[in-house]
Amino acid sequence: MPPSSPAPTSDPPRYRGRFAPSPTGPLHAGSLVAALASWLDARAHGGGWLVRIEDLDPPRTVPGAAHDHIETLARFGMESDEPVVRQSERDELYTAAHEQLRRHGLVYGCACSRSDIASATQAGARTPGVYPGTCRAGTGGRPIRAWRFRVQGSVAFDDRGGGRLLQDLERELGDFVIRRADGLWAYQLAVVVDDAAQRITDVVRGADLLDNTPRQIALQRALQLPTPRYLHVPVVLNERGEKLSKQTGACALDRDDVVAELERAARHLGLPRIGATTAAAFLRSATAAWAARLAREADSGAG
Repeated sequence: MPPSSPAPTSDPPRYRGRFAPSPTGPLHAGSLVAALASWLDARAHGGGWLVRIEDLDPPRTVPGAAHDHIETLARFGMESDEPVVRQSERDELYTAAHEQLRRHGLVYGCACSRSDIASATQAGARTPGVYPGTCRAGTGGRPIRAWRFRVQGSVAFDDRGGGRLLQDLERELGDFVIRRADGLWAYQLAVVVDDAAQRITDVVRGADLLDNTPRQIALQRALQLPTPRYLHVPVVLNERGEKLSKQTGACALDRDDVVAELERAARHLGLPRIGATTAAAFLRSATAAWAARLAREADSGAG
């Protein structure tokens, strides 16, 4: 008899990363840190890098900001490897995911306001802000204000930077909103659906989003979607110790001093001074530095 053929092996999927800004104003130093980290990680892994515009909230969207984001990224040498995706154009995908969760009894209508939740948690000696499940069995005839995802148990995951993390969803968070009564989708559901649809293998983003990750993993599991690897990088703070953002007065990036802006972002990420004179030269050297750091981390882990 002929020898049996070797069992087929499935290679890991090619690295696919993304940067997903919200068009609520111009990109700033904090935005650049997240963009650069995700871009360098993708290039150091020999993978692709995508840009997704997270414009789920029309009242907060600034006209022209999305176009400005794309142009600014290009000025800094970072362009999406595929056509840019906009969440405002993906309602059908979110609706399908919501319906899938509903069919499995994992979504329910909630009539509670923020003050209702605050009163209920205080009366029940619960952690402030943790939804106590008031409407799990129905709203009692009150109008629905939002749709919530029914959480169960806890979620643990390994962050590439922070190690093993565990969150008890029921005790520390409670059932969370995935759609508002006005029809607007919550970030948690949209990002999970989009990451799966775009076949994202690695999410590199600011540490301010770290506590969102267990919720997103819970949704991925409920929707039977793959879970990417996560790396959360340090956020940029202002002089008052607040996260740098549009709300805390962050200034737009200086598009006439690209290399200096990139150098500051790289130093924030712990990379050595690059010392390049053009964006292209900077990104080449920074990619090599990022890859060297990955190699050192791999050697350390293997030891």
